[in-house]
Amino acid sequence: MTLVLLTGATRGIGQAAAIELARQGAELALVGREAERVTAVAMQARAAGGGAPVHEHVADLTLMSDVRKLAEEARSSYEHIDVLANNAGALFASRKVTSEGLERTFALNHLAPFLLTALLRDRLTGGRVVTTASDAHKSGRLDLEDLQSEKSYAAMRVYGTSKLCNILFTRELAKRSPELHANCFHPGVVRTGFGKNENGIWKVLTTLAGPFFRSPARGARSLIWLSLSDETASLNGEYIENEKVAQPSAQAQDEVLAEGLWERSAELVGLPADAPA
Repeated sequence: MTLVLLTGATRGIGQAAAIELARQGAELALVGREAERVTAVAMQARAAGGGAPVHEHVADLTLMSDVRKLAEEARSSYEHIDVLANNAGALFASRKVTSEGLERTFALNHLAPFLLTALLRDRLTGGRVVTTASDAHKSGRLDLEDLQSEKSYAAMRVYGTSKLCNILFTRELAKRSPELHANCFHPGVVRTGFGKNENGIWKVLTTLAGPFFRSPARGARSLIWLSLSDETASLNGEYIENEKVAQPSAQAQDEVLAEGLWERSAELVGLPADAPA
């Protein structure tokens, strides 16, 4: 039985993926920020008919202390994790830092999956790491000297940069730990809670445009494909669109930038820079 640890499991892509993964018989460890929503999705997953256990975890992944707590829970609960699906992410309209002094977008969208993957490394041996990236990475511009967006903050640019980080992380992880089979994907523009976590223009725009976006179930298809399909078992370090290998931007393929991001990320979360993962 395949065990999938899925972050961002309570809305949109994550919720749709949880239900379909459960239907296909995967054992699930669902992670969300609000206990009530985690329980609600867990109930939906159990009702999907696959019959495998569904476990619930609550964590605010903007906080590295919560990431560490989640990792400890997972380590004590699961001897082996077949798939770590780093799906949690958000767009924040304005720049704010967490209580740990980290800019929220960078913390949630990049540092959380980076740290969680590292802390679960020995539980993932031979498994898969699937990270939700985005075509928005093409609008990102990664400055290793300004990872916290202190010089300027524009919501979509910062979000795009965080998705660029997801791809660079995936490629560097695949290089350092090739047995993990690390891949990322663009889900398409999906009707989710994206952009609705704050009031203002982003909430209005995403609500109005919602009918033109993909369904969460369609957006989750690549996540499920990368998690369970035998066809994808040999893929490593790839960027996926519509269940096909695609080429990300030139910056997303910059090996020097990927290595630099890894080293600075490790420093920010208190890990050795030369750690394999």
